[in-house]
Amino acid sequence: MKLYIDPGTGAMLFSLATGLISVAWFGVRKLYMSLKYRAGGKVKTDAATTQLVIFSDDKRYWQVFEPVIRELDNRDFPVTYMTQSPDDPGLKASYKNFHAEFIGEGNKGFAKLNFLNATMVFSTTPGLDVYQWKRSKDVKYYVHMTHAPSELTTYKMFGVDFYDALLLSGEYQIDDCRALEKLRNESEKECIIIGIPYLDEKMKRLESEKPAPHERTILVAPSWGANSLLNRFGNRLIDKLIDTGYHIIIRPHPQSFTSEKELIDRLMKDYPQLEWNRDTDNFDVLNRSDILISDFSGVIFDFALVFDKPVICAYTDFDKSQYDAWWLDTPIWTATAVPRLGPILSEDNLKNIKELIDTALEDKSYENSRHEVRDETWMYRGEGAKRASDYLIAKYRELAPEESVEAIS
Repeated sequence: MKLYIDPGTGAMLFSLATGLISVAWFGVRKLYMSLKYRAGGKVKTDAATTQLVIFSDDKRYWQVFEPVIRELDNRDFPVTYMTQSPDDPGLKASYKNFHAEFIGEGNKGFAKLNFLNATMVFSTTPGLDVYQWKRSKDVKYYVHMTHAPSELTTYKMFGVDFYDALLLSGEYQIDDCRALEKLRNESEKECIIIGIPYLDEKMKRLESEKPAPHERTILVAPSWGANSLLNRFGNRLIDKLIDTGYHIIIRPHPQSFTSEKELIDRLMKDYPQLEWNRDTDNFDVLNRSDILISDFSGVIFDFALVFDKPVICAYTDFDKSQYDAWWLDTPIWTATAVPRLGPILSEDNLKNIKELIDTALEDKSYENSRHEVRDETWMYRGEGAKRASDYLIAKYRELAPEESVEAIS
């Protein structure tokens, strides 16, 4: 008699076995490191310095960190950059006070971080001390910086609870943080508003790269997944956009080419006459588009706040059950912001997409409300990298007063 295990149960058992093996592995490694430490040994790292370690879990966050790294480098403050992406652009950066290393993907990278010896760790990665990434007893201070103009509460639960400090972009983020701390009976973290360094960089670039005259251009740039724009509306949306007579650019989310390959291949075959954009850098395509049609993708804020152009968003109700927002009765800030950036696309008004586009481009009230949103979520525009560096250097001097760091204030 053969034992049958259905695929769902098999996957669950495999996950359980993998988890048990990981726990055992980390337990043995922790014991080894503890014995080595007590015997007078030190955990070896490849870092050139351990004053400040910047950790990135994905190469796409290099644009978030680089403005701060450049500012710190200008002040002769050493930085060690640890990334889990083997093709991270930071690995090729040549700043004089900068050392970058690939620490391995997944658990291999987290194993190194969990036994790190550094004064400070600076990251945009949520979930410290919740998932595989644990606080090291040899790190004095953990600092988190948001990587998008949104709220902390849309991280998975306890996303930033175990950081010591948060570098933020708007007052509403502090309000949410304090509300969560009170509900969970936690001590207050340092919350410092610095702005958004990577958006500052795009704003500076925009000043010197104005778009050439062009026909009215519509950019479709969705996220991916079951509730994304192309999955919900697909051919119906594209057919209506073609009927407008405007130039149409479709820029699928990079993950769509992997997770939704069949859908994207079919749409590209159905509409070869359209411009399909896959540029690594999205600046040019955002710059030469007049309006963006998207869903819950973070690109809506880049487009609306930096380029000051309207967005039509197919925004759906957000399921808060897995996120920190579940704990709070206040509305999610993004849900209040998106309707102020432009019209909301729905099944009911899809047939009137040209009217929606024309209204969004011509109605000045959307311009005014976009500026309101920008003021709420992007404070200290143009000063993000400087303010982040000011804080990191001052905090280092506080944590390690015995060390001498030649840094320009």
